[in-house]
Amino acid sequence: MDIEQLFAVRDKVVVVTGGSRGIGEMIARAFVAAGAKVYVSSRSVEACEALADELSAAGTCMALPADLSTADGVHQLASEVSEREDRVHVLVNNAGAAWGAPFDDYPVTGWDKVMDLNVRSLFLLTQALAPQLRAAATDDDPARVINVGSIDGGFHVPSLETYAYSSSKAAVHQLTRHLARFLAADRVTVNAIAPGLFPSKMTKAILAHEEQVVATIPLGRVGRPEDMAGIALYLASRAGAYTTGAVIPVDGGHATCS
Repeated sequence: MDIEQLFAVRDKVVVVTGGSRGIGEMIARAFVAAGAKVYVSSRSVEACEALADELSAAGTCMALPADLSTADGVHQLASEVSEREDRVHVLVNNAGAAWGAPFDDYPVTGWDKVMDLNVRSLFLLTQALAPQLRAAATDDDPARVINVGSIDGGFHVPSLETYAYSSSKAAVHQLTRHLARFLAADRVTVNAIAPGLFPSKMTKAILAHEEQVVATIPLGRVGRPEDMAGIALYLASRAGAYTTGAVIPVDGGHATCS
């Protein structure tokens, strides 16, 4: 057994949505460092292109900005990917949004924004890139879809009033299992990562009270880029080829051990 090849993703074509910052950026950096050909997408043209330029100094990374909150934006991204690549080995559905508001004032606009981006766009993009995923898949090395959920999506009840976010992530987890069942015949695996607390724009307000939050995490710290890189590379490599339909918490025990 060649251990280095077990976790290798060199020359695989990888698409990462929400890839210009936070968890998406951590995952994109990991794949570029491991020798994959990476396309990063986000709504911000400037942020997307800046990251791609930076990562291109160490590997192969290209920017494909798109607004995935709309069906047109999803199909634009899928079209641009398909114009460049006949095969996509790994699709990372990370683009997402959150909205917090008191129950009595929770707006329908916030609910729809979160659900459209976190759930609908994930399904539509996977559907649109299915031909490229199927083309990349083999019996020994399936194509991979990696969805980014959250421990808020069913591992615990959030303490914040982010009703649409937690509901959307629970939907992502169930959609992951459902897609895994039906895409297995095409040799496409579908798994989800359920992160706990990692530094990002979304968690900035929480991390303002980092000492208090860390006290609730059994491993005593927030997540680091290496933690996210490790699980993403596992799921995308030969090491994870027999794993599908899994929702894997990466939370330092925050929700799963407390």
